[in-house]
Amino acid sequence: MAGLVDFQDEEQVKSFLENMEVECNYQCYRENDPDGCYRLVDYLEGIQKNFEEAAKVLKFNCEKNKHSDSCYKLGGYYVTGKGGLPQDLKAASSCFLMSCENPGKKSVESCHNVGLLAHDGQVNEGGQPDLRKARDYYTRACDGNYASSCFNLSTMFLQGSPDIPKDMGRACQYSVKACDLGHIWACANASRMFRLGDGVQKDEAKAEELKNRAQQLHKEQQKSVSPIKFG
Repeated sequence: MAGLVDFQDEEQVKSFLENMEVECNYQCYRENDPDGCYRLVDYLEGIQKNFEEAAKVLKFNCEKNKHSDSCYKLGGYYVTGKGGLPQDLKAASSCFLMSCENPGKKSVESCHNVGLLAHDGQVNEGGQPDLRKARDYYTRACDGNYASSCFNLSTMFLQGSPDIPKDMGRACQYSVKACDLGHIWACANASRMFRLGDGVQKDEAKAEELKNRAQQLHKEQQKSVSPIKFG
């Protein structure tokens, strides 16, 4: 059929990739299409392995177009110092915040990352954790069904602090939600709370159910790790 590429033909593949680069550049810079810019990033990363150029496109697409997934990826570049960018957690946090505030495939995870960096404290004035900010962004991510944020919230309410008073009921609530979303340690914590009646009414059957859920998740996790085969 006309238009199909024979990927066994080196010249056809080369021409196809060159056309793809031209098309993505045109969509990004001439048509001002944020999704076209993101496709250009995919091309630069996946085909050319040109991470410095990819970083430039990500900065353009995040700062000018407020493209959520580009901001998320740019944040990752700043975390690791990829693509010639400086390793800069404050810049990373700003990128994740922009991604969190704009709808995208990675916006929920970006909210979680804003929470993580606020919780860690390195990006904050004085280098101290901002637990209230962390709680607020974990809550946004947990509301978007991000398991790790729900687990982190449960831990914050379990431990308590001057900023976040201990609340075993909410700790259990968030543990159960994180467990439902597939977080093994959340299942284990929630199981213990129900077994002891810590923050909730004691319920041996519920404790056992949550324990079994943790064990099942662990088995599934083990199966997903393929063993190395020789020969």
